[in-house]
Amino acid sequence: MTSSIDAVRRPRRDALENRAGILAAAHVALAHDPRASVDAIARQAGLSRRALYGHFDDRDALVRELVAQGAERFNAIAVAIDDADPRVALARLAGALWNEAAHVQVLAAIALDEAHLEETATALAPLRRTVVRIVREGQDADVLRTDVAAPTLARLVEETARTVITRMDASSPSAGALAVRAVLSIAGLSWREAAALLEDHPDLLAPPAAATAAAAVTE
Repeated sequence: MTSSIDAVRRPRRDALENRAGILAAAHVALAHDPRASVDAIARQAGLSRRALYGHFDDRDALVRELVAQGAERFNAIAVAIDDADPRVALARLAGALWNEAAHVQVLAAIALDEAHLEETATALAPLRRTVVRIVREGQDADVLRTDVAAPTLARLVEETARTVITRMDASSPSAGALAVRAVLSIAGLSWREAAALLEDHPDLLAPPAAATAAAAVTE
């Protein structure tokens, strides 16, 4: 016999699954077209327009949810970066963002839509502050280029990371290393210096689970 509690739980579970499916579909649709319509997103999710509106009031509400989700993930990554060497910190940040390539791609696409440009910038403010901090520390230690002001260099680093991540084939085994090396290059390291850094710190390119396991072994 189905209890009243089960009857309540099942629709809630279905609603959560449908909402997650809509967000996943929006990731795909908006990554290809930052101005994808509600109808296009609903079709991608295999739902009707009406069903989508049952979860989100309008397209802007859906986009805001995507921005909030992506920003939360990126800002959490930024907070966890605490390497003393700014070069390692920058490489670790780039590697961690590479592991979130799908979210980077959709936020990059959304950011191209002027209607959400300011909103995206505000949501990613903690991440951007981390990049500026790392760059300043690197310049103070004379291990990152000093011919460009820290805020400008931080923005160049950000744009380089976003461009490489959004344009590289994530299935390529060398893509992650290329993304990290591109960031280190714009920050002032030669290709030999970048290669040596990655060789000395192989955990920088390890998938999250592998990196965690490696850290546990060394403790």
